[in-house]
Amino acid sequence: MALEDLRNEMETCRRCSACKFIPLEKVDNYEHVNVCPSIARYDFHTYSAGGRMVFAVAKLEDRIDYSDKLLEVVYNCQMCGACDVSCKYAMDMEVMEPLYEFRIRCVEDGQTLPALDKVINSLRKQGTMVPGAKAKRGAWAEGLDIKDVTKEKVKVLYHVGCRTSYDKDLWKVAKATVSLLSKAGVDVGIAGAEEVCCGGRAYQMGYKDDFLKQAEQNLETFRKSGAEILVTSCAEGYQAFKVLYDKYGMQPDIEVLHITEYLDRLITEGRLKPKKKVNMRVTYHDPCYLGRLGEPYIHWEGREIPGHIRVFDPPKEFRRGTYGVYEPPRDVLKSIPGLKLTEMDRIKEYAWCCGAGGGVCDSNPDYAMWTARERISEAESTGAEAMVTACPWCEKTFDDAIRESGSSLKLYDVVELLDKAV
Repeated sequence: MALEDLRNEMETCRRCSACKFIPLEKVDNYEHVNVCPSIARYDFHTYSAGGRMVFAVAKLEDRIDYSDKLLEVVYNCQMCGACDVSCKYAMDMEVMEPLYEFRIRCVEDGQTLPALDKVINSLRKQGTMVPGAKAKRGAWAEGLDIKDVTKEKVKVLYHVGCRTSYDKDLWKVAKATVSLLSKAGVDVGIAGAEEVCCGGRAYQMGYKDDFLKQAEQNLETFRKSGAEILVTSCAEGYQAFKVLYDKYGMQPDIEVLHITEYLDRLITEGRLKPKKKVNMRVTYHDPCYLGRLGEPYIHWEGREIPGHIRVFDPPKEFRRGTYGVYEPPRDVLKSIPGLKLTEMDRIKEYAWCCGAGGGVCDSNPDYAMWTARERISEAESTGAEAMVTACPWCEKTFDDAIRESGSSLKLYDVVELLDKAV
């Protein structure tokens, strides 16, 4: 859908500022009412979803041209989707779609940022969204007894993802995943050096063609593997495989699960039994791309009936973030003996972003760190000794923020804690 096709969505916005805050009924603490990092950081309407849509309409009408300021506003957004779900608490309109399409239009017109071009060049040349990566993809699995899906068929294909594959500090998560699946007797395999990026981050940044190329490569890998289930530890990979591929009519003929969903299933079936105590009080961070943006895509074809109230024929169901992956990671944590889970003020579809999304960690690392520190502070306010998440990009950003701020907060992936208990 082109930007022009979304004009009515953008003009439906009434500048009510609902996109900036969590809904009043969901407010537990006045310190944590903000939901959009961009408007909270820059404190000017232009940096909100409503402000960006004003820019987009003005661009469609040729009332403004590209400028450094316009690009600064467009790209200083983690594309976390919080604005979309907060708006939809009361409204029937699309917010994220115009933001995606505005970035796609910028890329098509050659209006990009050097930092993001560098990331995309890395994807095109090295197949990874981690520029400067030195480790070989699949090196994390050296010495492990795990099948190679490029050589033999498996039931479960484990897609590790770019961040974990190229960050040695995160290899422990991939190894713990394989350990758990092995203990559960799962017939699992990896693509190793042949694994390619999901393309999700390219799409977030506006590079739609690169995203589609990655999708085609991955679909071929899935087909050749013969796998019935695709499992990934990466929230962004999950959203790409489960939501974005479906959005573009490329839904894989394979069940897509985040690792927390699959582990929850294995525990329920009795194939994994957490018995060892992990005496710790933790709080859980909902990754944006696993939570609100991980909600299944809803296809709709029809028309909007002109009038003062939005009416669609046939009726249109909007994605409001409600059906993201929220309970499986929490259920896994609750299954661990001795572990106590305490929640932050902003959770599930209204969770605060880690700061890494939308290319911001590359284009504006200071802003990414500011966003992460805000979440670290919120986690500390719960009294928890550790924060747990389920996405390597979140873990990387939080780890950097904890080091920078001198926080004593510990950081884990859900998989690590379950591995300790099993």
